[in-house]
Amino acid sequence: MTTRRAVLRLGGAAVAAAAAVPALGSPAAARSRGFDPKPGSDGVGDPLFPTLGNGGYQVVHYDLTFDFTPVTYDFTAVVKIHAKATQDLSAFNLDTDGHTIDSVTVAGRPARWELSPGQSGQELSLTPARPLHRGQAFTTEIRYRGNGKDPRLGLTGWKFGSDGGFASAAQSSRADTFLPCNDTPSDKATWTFHISAPQGYVAAANGELLHRTPRADGSTVWHFALRERMATELIGIAVVKGTYLYGTSHRGLPLRHIVPRGQEDTYAPIAARTPDHLAWLEKKFGRYPFSVYGVHIYDGYTDALENQTLSLFSTNWFKPNAQGQPGYETTMVHELVHQWFGDSVTPNDWQQAWLNEGPAVYYAGLYGEERGWSVLDDKMRATYAKLDAARAIDGPPGLPKALGGMNIYDGGALVLYALRLRTGQQRFDRVMREWVRRFKDSTYTSEAFIRHTVDVTGDRSLDPFLREWLFGAVNPPMPGRPDWKASA
Repeated sequence: MTTRRAVLRLGGAAVAAAAAVPALGSPAAARSRGFDPKPGSDGVGDPLFPTLGNGGYQVVHYDLTFDFTPVTYDFTAVVKIHAKATQDLSAFNLDTDGHTIDSVTVAGRPARWELSPGQSGQELSLTPARPLHRGQAFTTEIRYRGNGKDPRLGLTGWKFGSDGGFASAAQSSRADTFLPCNDTPSDKATWTFHISAPQGYVAAANGELLHRTPRADGSTVWHFALRERMATELIGIAVVKGTYLYGTSHRGLPLRHIVPRGQEDTYAPIAARTPDHLAWLEKKFGRYPFSVYGVHIYDGYTDALENQTLSLFSTNWFKPNAQGQPGYETTMVHELVHQWFGDSVTPNDWQQAWLNEGPAVYYAGLYGEERGWSVLDDKMRATYAKLDAARAIDGPPGLPKALGGMNIYDGGALVLYALRLRTGQQRFDRVMREWVRRFKDSTYTSEAFIRHTVDVTGDRSLDPFLREWLFGAVNPPMPGRPDWKASA
């Protein structure tokens, strides 16, 4: 589905060669089938974001070097994208937005590039010096620069705090404001990060902190590695005036949190609730799917977001509710549920987002109920009353017309609530636990969840049951709740 777009700029060539990666396929085998290189598509056909992502290749690993200057917000960066061609490839695209591209190499050779406007950002079209064979491993290296506050064609993922620093909130289509990438959840990869921070600041990124390298100017480069695959929308880089707090879960999982410097006494007790949250969820889903976890609390953000291994929270979240209870813990649980549902098991496209948000809302509500802060049944009854209207405007939970609606969040939770009432608690628990075990580190669709549920329970009637709840124009009757009605 390659389309013509007006070219903004023609790029020159880079001199530095890209780093090599182990071969993932044999070009010789491709040649034996006949070599017919064509451009990869400039989108993957996501129902909600059709121009996000790109075809013709699959990313294996991103290596990002990011040198950021606080207060001025200038940055220079290098990204090395290790990938495998999935077709004979004459040219291919990356998603980017708001960057000045200085040079590009593909497979160690200078490449031609064009920067053009897209529907949700910009397209960076690359033409290798030599076409790539299907199955061929190759590395693309891009040197670029910019400013965090530069104008962009699409939405920005940059969040700026009072300290002159930033944190990234890239969901769902904003990773391209930090790096050229294949910005679709269907193309997960492993990551390494090398983030510089001047004296007085710390850097953060997804995964484990490997080491720090001091530089002569007093700044430090922080090196991180995420060994489990991650979708681009979950990138969690930051340079802030913060303090690292360390701990372990009850079973020994390393924890690292970042809180505002000077406010450790306020936020350390909040971060310290994480082991109990992990223990509660691991009883339901099994072991946490990654090698590290933590929360990043920052005044530059106004919401909460499940960046993989390092959930991002606004400082505004952490206030007791009207009854003086720490109701914000349900939000902490919500984002932690996402580490299983959404981060480890990731939607293949954004129309599947109910199975990110539904479990997060459902289990956060259950956590609040077990602590006496709320009643899940009351929340679900109120959702049932409103969901028919949301289905008519925003689409049913499994076929949303956009992201962010209650049809995906509370409506997705209502689908799971109905499933529990229909199957009983024991079979429902098995469905959810086996789902995150079977699909760990992969992507999913609603169809896969339906098949999985039938397979785990042995009940074929759950296929039409779930289809009605996920795709129907109106709510089906709620099992065991004949008095529940939609609002007039």
